[in-house]
Amino acid sequence: QAQLAQSGGGLVESGGSMRLSCTLSGRTNPRYGVSWFRQSPEKERQFVAAINYNGSTYYADSVKDRFTVSRDNADNTSYLQMNNLTPEDTAVYYCATGLLTRVSSRDTRIYSSWGQGTQVTVSS
Repeated sequence: QAQLAQSGGGLVESGGSMRLSCTLSGRTNPRYGVSWFRQSPEKERQFVAAINYNGSTYYADSVKDRFTVSRDNADNTSYLQMNNLTPEDTAVYYCATGLLTRVSSRDTRIYSSWGQGTQVTVSS
């Protein structure tokens, strides 16, 4: 299985931006995509965004106009660029990899490997 190492996160003011990174290593599958989820004490784990092996991207409605997911194949790294952040975006963010589609990407059960998570806190 692949191993996912996350970096980024921290404290940012409302309206600010932050970029999260997720680097894959080990036995990666060229047909797997990378997805991003988030979880807060008040909410269950929510789908945020995903990028498939062919470059197709999928977004939750709550972040569609503010977040951008990308992938650098040379570094085997996925990035989640978060702009115009609000306190409602505060959560632990996780990346995951698996064989996904636009519909199945929202199901946490399809992913074979997960990152360790990173805290994102947005202040007022």
